[in-house]
Amino acid sequence: MPNANEDSPTALSQVQRRAVSELLRVSPVADDLARRFQDAGFRLALVGGSVRDALLGRLGNDLDFTTDARPEDVLKIIRPWADSVWDVGIAFGTVGAQKDGRVGDEVQRFQIEVTTYRSEAYDRTSRKPEVSYGDSIEDDLVRRDFTVNAMAVALPEKEFIDPHGGLEDLAARILRTPGTPEASFSDDPLRMMRAARFAAQLDFEVAPDVVEAMTAMAERIEIVSAERVRDELNKLLLAAHPRKGLALLVDTGLAAHVLPELPALRLESDEHHRHKDVYEHSLTVLDQAIALEQDGPDLVLRLAALLHDIGKPRTRRFEKDGRVSFHHHEVVGAKMTKKRMTALKYSNDMVKDVSRLVELHLRFHGYGTGEWTDSAVRRYVRDGGPLLDRLHKLTRSDCTTRNKRKATALSRAYDGLEERIAQLQEQEELDSIRPDLDGNEIQEILGIGPGPLIGKAYAFLLDLRLENGPMERDAAVAALKEWWAAQN
Repeated sequence: MPNANEDSPTALSQVQRRAVSELLRVSPVADDLARRFQDAGFRLALVGGSVRDALLGRLGNDLDFTTDARPEDVLKIIRPWADSVWDVGIAFGTVGAQKDGRVGDEVQRFQIEVTTYRSEAYDRTSRKPEVSYGDSIEDDLVRRDFTVNAMAVALPEKEFIDPHGGLEDLAARILRTPGTPEASFSDDPLRMMRAARFAAQLDFEVAPDVVEAMTAMAERIEIVSAERVRDELNKLLLAAHPRKGLALLVDTGLAAHVLPELPALRLESDEHHRHKDVYEHSLTVLDQAIALEQDGPDLVLRLAALLHDIGKPRTRRFEKDGRVSFHHHEVVGAKMTKKRMTALKYSNDMVKDVSRLVELHLRFHGYGTGEWTDSAVRRYVRDGGPLLDRLHKLTRSDCTTRNKRKATALSRAYDGLEERIAQLQEQEELDSIRPDLDGNEIQEILGIGPGPLIGKAYAFLLDLRLENGPMERDAAVAALKEWWAAQN
């Protein structure tokens, strides 16, 4: 690595010192692999995000390399060395491996990807990039998405390669493309979303010409597969500053193609929270939900926070007294959430969980000042099910009023609800509420076999359990028989 010269800004000196420290840490593994490529007559360099993160002082144990060796040669070199190898990305020139290596006094596990120098581009109709291999690292770097990802460190000699000024852009915290942004986004339109993602992850600004190209070419994102769009959206949402990335998607028009429900919120005013629009309110709810996370980023919670009010545009009504209402927007929003997430190829479980949270996000507001009965509290817990903790966070986050007295009152009311839930859980094991009689007992008591009537009887007993709490067996049997007589 080069030393900062006397004229370099302090910021450059700092990032270079961090890089040296980070690269020295991974050298035992990286240099060992590089020497094997060298012995076979090939070149190897640490590249892209790994170099960027080394310069930022945050290099982990996921290492990205590039080489002039073709994939079949990479496999020959890496198989005898790695602990495990996978070639699922070999069609795109990438070989993956896992290697345990000693770092200081401890053994650490490294996830490694080695990619042949390449160029890739979409044609105007394909959803898959066309990959061709190259022989020059300079040609490989110019095809990369942003200058901060177009740096390399040749190994084992540690030669720093930065033909596009990525180091200066990193110090300035700005995202630019190595060539023109128009050419870069034509090669791979997903890079437009990656700009928003990196802005959210790194808290960088995006260069004005890049923003201009994103705006002009936003429609081009539609040729990219839903899975790739979803994965970028997830990375953006799980970043440290998702609001920044989401705002860029909306402002450039990209969101209109990948998540149109979000910019649609800009048109709505929200009579409950007095925000300028529901869009700003939703971003604030997302920020507040993130602040309540306890065990790291929670994608389900973040998606629910972002999407919780997307039903408002379709349910907006202008009342005679001048108010604007959004009756049943939570029900409509849950259906819209399910439809959008399904289109983006999310898993069935994630679609179910996020849409359920959207559906339930207003349920607490019937609690008022604490007049809920025990049965209402039981139903709240039952409806929340395994999502109850997330529902707590979403509901608290949904209070964005600037009226401190109102905000304090809402917070205290929810504190009271959680206290009542805790008390009832101690008494009744709310997490596993079920009828006082099971299906076999119902069949025996009623003298009938399996069938839909058993389900109806079970639902009746469950409703009774939620309404009255635990019942003695004799009382439950009597209630079941009375219900059965009424059915006949």
